[in-house]
Amino acid sequence: MKPIHVGIIMDGNGRWAQKRGLPRVEGHRRGALKAEKVVEWAAEFGIKYITLYAFSTENWKRPKEEVEYLFSLLVKLLRQKLRKILERGVRLRFTGAIDELPSSVADFCRECEEKTKHNNVIQAILALNYGGRREIIDAFNKAVKQGVTHFNEELFRDWLYLPDVPDPDLVIRTSGEMRISNFLLWQIAYSELYFTKVLWPDFTKQDFLKAIEDYEKRQRRFGGL
Repeated sequence: MKPIHVGIIMDGNGRWAQKRGLPRVEGHRRGALKAEKVVEWAAEFGIKYITLYAFSTENWKRPKEEVEYLFSLLVKLLRQKLRKILERGVRLRFTGAIDELPSSVADFCRECEEKTKHNNVIQAILALNYGGRREIIDAFNKAVKQGVTHFNEELFRDWLYLPDVPDPDLVIRTSGEMRISNFLLWQIAYSELYFTKVLWPDFTKQDFLKAIEDYEKRQRRFGGL
């Protein structure tokens, strides 16, 4: 059975560029173009949700010039591709502390969400200024402000950034690193994990299919027998 929701930790852009003697920003540009292709492949495979880890709350530690480039690249590419995104039925959504991004970036994210909100082929979710621990803390604080004093898992879920989105069935991480890096900590409690040494810009349709096929061979028990 194919996964309904796939999360991807897109790792290896900098190393990809370094291996080729290119600036890091070129790795990020190639990585962004690869993200577009992966959304296309996911839709083709019948996946309904794909969450791409684009910028974490920890990424602010990177050089200011690199951070500014990442945001300008995001806006530029989405602006260029928006018509194609609409034509292909992709609904764009964002998860993270979006309101804390530069106002022009946050406004553009909301604009993309509004323009694509009726699309239903696939939901492409960009985790932007996202941290799993931060999401849990934000959810708790929002609930407490509304007078909630007792939680269970289902009630708590209502306060997450995107409570309507099902938990990822499969999480893929590229570049050979074998850690979660604060990605969807609440949601991936029972997700299947798949690690590949392929650097993100080199990730191919065959690599994606390999991950899906590996997932399909697994038996998910969710703590049972």
